[in-house]
Amino acid sequence: MLETNFEVRAASGRPCYILAIETSCDETAVAIVKDGREVIVNEVSSQIDTHRKFGGVVPEVASRKHVETITVILEEAMGKSGLEFGDLSAIAVTQGPGLVGSLLVGVVSAKALAFSLGLPLIGVHHIAGHIFANRLVHELVYPSVCLVVSGGHTELVYCEAEGSFRIIGLTRDDAAGEAYDKVARALGLPYPGGPHVDRLAHESGEAVPLPRAWLEPDSYDFSFSGLKSAVLAALNQARMKGQELPPAHVARGFQESVIDVLVEKAIRAARAYGAKQLLLAGGVAANRGLRERLAERCAAEGLPLLAPPLALCTDNAAMIGAAAYVKWRQGHFTPLDVKAEPLMKLETW
Repeated sequence: MLETNFEVRAASGRPCYILAIETSCDETAVAIVKDGREVIVNEVSSQIDTHRKFGGVVPEVASRKHVETITVILEEAMGKSGLEFGDLSAIAVTQGPGLVGSLLVGVVSAKALAFSLGLPLIGVHHIAGHIFANRLVHELVYPSVCLVVSGGHTELVYCEAEGSFRIIGLTRDDAAGEAYDKVARALGLPYPGGPHVDRLAHESGEAVPLPRAWLEPDSYDFSFSGLKSAVLAALNQARMKGQELPPAHVARGFQESVIDVLVEKAIRAARAYGAKQLLLAGGVAANRGLRERLAERCAAEGLPLLAPPLALCTDNAAMIGAAAYVKWRQGHFTPLDVKAEPLMKLETW
């Protein structure tokens, strides 16, 4: 009976206000999105300062910080929105993938809200959120191909229609974001390392020559573990000779190698699948070098490139609200006995 009421509400024609929660890793985020396009409020509490001393995210610490922060961020988001709880249409939450302890905090909070308010719950795949972040600022046209580049994911996704995803290429080892952080650590740069490597790469006029992992000729997969090892080998060989490689030269060589492979495979996939748009998504989508090179190649190909603004590239809840709206329109709601799924598959989201 409840689900029928939710479907009637979804088809009522009233504005749809979705309160979304994102706690998949080390950001506690709450947003309210109207009709899947308009961001009413987007609050994010980052744990970067907490995890910097460890050189990376500590899962147990992350989940405890989410517990401490989630109620405060929820109250701030509702207060800034100018809305009442009675104005909300649904509660959305990142169901997976991610750190299981972190996911659980968001899922339990969302379930409690949905139950107490009598609202439908919508579980969202984290990567679907990153992809639909583009919908907050662009009109999406299908079919399209999306290059997803984040801390734990490097994937090429074929989007045949709205909400239909098929992974056609993925990383076989380290994701690009992981490789950036590991190389940054080797260069003595602070965590998170990606922005610092990107900055140094743009400051350097020289690049240390490094390999490109193209894999099989027809493969859309990625591999960055060997590149990371090549950087460490170059640094060690220089030190054995009593030399020091300038960090900026290493950063530029590393970034050029990563970007060459990402851009070439994304363009090749877009051609092969007849994509009308190429989408960029994920935290590494904020990388200046990647955005510039993709823009150049897409312009040469006559292919529209869509990328979210920098604030919507990293983990946030507005992107979860945008993805949840697709399910809202289709009446696809999530039962209240849902569990966090740290290994959730994108194709079955």
